Amino acid sequence: MLGNYLPILIFMFVAVAMGSMFIIAGKILGPSRPDAEKNSPYECGFEAFEDSRMKFDVRYYLVAILFIIFDLEIAFLFPWAIVLDQIGTFGLVAMAIFLGVLVVGFIYEWKRGGLEWE
Repeated sequence: MLGNYLPILIFMFVAVAMGSMFIIAGKILGPSRPDAEKNSPYECGFEAFEDSRMKFDVRYYLVAILFIIFDLEIAFLFPWAIVLDQIGTFGLVAMAIFLGVLVVGFIYEWKRGGLEWE
């Protein structure tokens, strides 16, 4: 039983070893020329000019939530496509309803201006 997991364990060991090797080689062989610009903090494309607890516009969070929702839609399509021949018409109708609800939500957000950034 545990013999089935041996290739996975070997693969993980090789991946960690190669990743570590490349990181160490980069540190040793790579040029190190730090300057003030490279060592400056970088946040969202602009200089940090206020307190780190400043308020963000709520639209930022709305766009992020919408991205996650429609990204998960695609994540559900892959397993469905693999087993479509096994679940038949019922699976096709269920996915059509799922996609229909998401499309209606997308159109609603579009009409309300939730995807527009000023």
